[in-house]
Amino acid sequence: MAGHIITLIGGKGGVGKSQVAANLAFAFAAENRQKALLLDFDKRACGDQNLITGLRSKKSIKDLADFNGSIDPKTMNLFIAQHKQGVHYIGMPNEPAVAEEINADALGKFLKAVTNLYPITIIDAGSELNDLAIKAMEYSTMISIVVTPDLLAVNQSKRLYSDLITMLFPKEMILICLNQYQKGHPVTPDTIGRQIGRPVFSVIPKDDQGCIRALSTSSPLITISKNSPFSQGVTEFVRSLKQKNVLKSLERLKKPDGAAAKISTAKTASSSSTSKGGRNPWTDLKSRIHRSLIEEMDLKKQNSDDEQAQIVLREKTKKIIVELLGKEDTKSILSGRDDMNRIVKEILDEALGLGPLEDLLADMSVSEIMVVGPDKIYYEQGGKNKKSDITFTSDRQVLDVIERIVSQVGRRIDKKTPYVDARLRDGSRVHAIIPPCALDGGTITIRKFPEDRLTYKDLVKFGSMTQNMADFLRISVQNHKNIIVSGGTGSGKTTLINVLGGFIPSNERIITCEDSAELNFPQDHVVRLETKPPSLEGDGAVDIRCLVKQTLRMKPDRIVVGECRGGETLDMLQAMNTGHDGSLTTVHSNTPRDCMSRLETLVQYAGTGISPKAIKEMIASAVHMVVQQSRLEDGARKIMNITEVGGLQGDVITLQDIFVFKQEGIGAKGKIVGKYMATGFIPKFVESIEKKGQKIPRGLFKNE
Repeated sequence: MAGHIITLIGGKGGVGKSQVAANLAFAFAAENRQKALLLDFDKRACGDQNLITGLRSKKSIKDLADFNGSIDPKTMNLFIAQHKQGVHYIGMPNEPAVAEEINADALGKFLKAVTNLYPITIIDAGSELNDLAIKAMEYSTMISIVVTPDLLAVNQSKRLYSDLITMLFPKEMILICLNQYQKGHPVTPDTIGRQIGRPVFSVIPKDDQGCIRALSTSSPLITISKNSPFSQGVTEFVRSLKQKNVLKSLERLKKPDGAAAKISTAKTASSSSTSKGGRNPWTDLKSRIHRSLIEEMDLKKQNSDDEQAQIVLREKTKKIIVELLGKEDTKSILSGRDDMNRIVKEILDEALGLGPLEDLLADMSVSEIMVVGPDKIYYEQGGKNKKSDITFTSDRQVLDVIERIVSQVGRRIDKKTPYVDARLRDGSRVHAIIPPCALDGGTITIRKFPEDRLTYKDLVKFGSMTQNMADFLRISVQNHKNIIVSGGTGSGKTTLINVLGGFIPSNERIITCEDSAELNFPQDHVVRLETKPPSLEGDGAVDIRCLVKQTLRMKPDRIVVGECRGGETLDMLQAMNTGHDGSLTTVHSNTPRDCMSRLETLVQYAGTGISPKAIKEMIASAVHMVVQQSRLEDGARKIMNITEVGGLQGDVITLQDIFVFKQEGIGAKGKIVGKYMATGFIPKFVESIEKKGQKIPRGLFKNE
């Protein structure tokens, strides 16, 4: 005859659930005079059952999940620790990090087989509805919620019972065990039964002295004092189950299958993360309205780039949402007009916009948004990273937002190509990566662009450069000097190249090449080119190198490459050397000297077999100047060096700083204090410019 599995779970920690579970296993073994199995599934209290039972299994639950062999008495001996009173035990790994890696689905095979090996199996499932707890209950004959007579425990047990019913577990299989009860306590078993919605099945008296003595000796209390109040309460629990034939009557009940359990895990994770703040009903309401909204109207078909059509669609959708909310019982969730307006906005944002990111996108002080799965959204404000209180409701919502972004720019993302570069309507840069490459769920990084294009005056005002530096850069750009903007990630390279591009005379033809179009020049005659990913068949890709080659046939006065990161660097340098002076590009590097090394490396990516000496000669001849941009520890973005490339001496490219930022210390609130210094060096190309009749004030190269 098949055995039974009983899972014990607590609505909160501290209700004595682990002690009840351990003693229950020993009580079953003693009453039935048969062996019983005790399993520790509590990931948050790794090792507690070792202390309670005094047992340490040969292998852990993690090893059991990883085991691929057949489950029989012989293989069980490889895992269990045995107690002389007939209880076998398998514990949790001692490290919580290892416990988190346990594959709950892999334990299903074991739980199915174990009922043929043991008449009774007791599982300590902890106090969370996580994947292990749900897997245990999926194979259980009975679930026992352990509660103590305090209001918090009762309230959390009520929440837990409600969640289990929502997951389609039959209410008949859920029995309430009241632990630590004292006669005369104002919170009676009847009161608890009415609060939870399920009568108390078993009462275990409070026995602090006995439980403390048992813990100090690492022995279940029932093995050292059968007549203690606690031991008698546990034994009575077992006898009640036996006398009323409870387990036999419950085994016929239908439990939720694996698919239902997986769905509930996601719901429960949301519940456990939001129940403390009381927002789970809010999230559930939003989900119901969103599902109804999809049934009412096909939002994908009604998506349009027309701004007027978007306004009409938003108003139409808003009207339907309000109607759907009117059909719901929202009295306990929405307390007034403000809540109503808020939930309508959130549903609208999720249906037609970017969900919880909309408010961050609207905040002009936020410069970058970083999503790490559904539960973690970070943003950069004032140069510092901060964590947002808002979250997505699920992984699916994150993926929906990513798909909405990439579809608007004709790109795609799927398991075959799980990453993409895209842009928003306002030009903000977006990078997204999804599972299987992103382990914690969909990841989104949005580099926001300000509504008003920054000019050199703004950078001078922010302290990113001085007026003399701005004037010198303007003269250099207008006189067709080839400039490389060098810097690390997030240092402000794109902003700076936009400012430099603003210095180009309006009568010149500018052609830009980018992976994701984000350059925004004020001139009218600008040709913007963007790379193209391969088609579903894997062909038709157009990369930066191909675009740079195309620009040479398009009569450009200026070529601007958003970033050189590969073989296109060779084509860019050749263009600079063959009549396309005044070109601009950016390179990832930390100093002007590193920039030269980086350019050498990138040219080699072209695979042409050019000698290192020839590459250095090409760089020294093509590049006139390097502008080094950096993001400092306080979040400020500054130009650290404006450096002239002087030519080649032997095998070394000579560099000469014209302006440098000199850090002097750290001021109030961690702000870096420093000043810009002119080195006094006058660039060699100044003389050639002056020969054309343009006068350059020497005061630019002096310190004020």
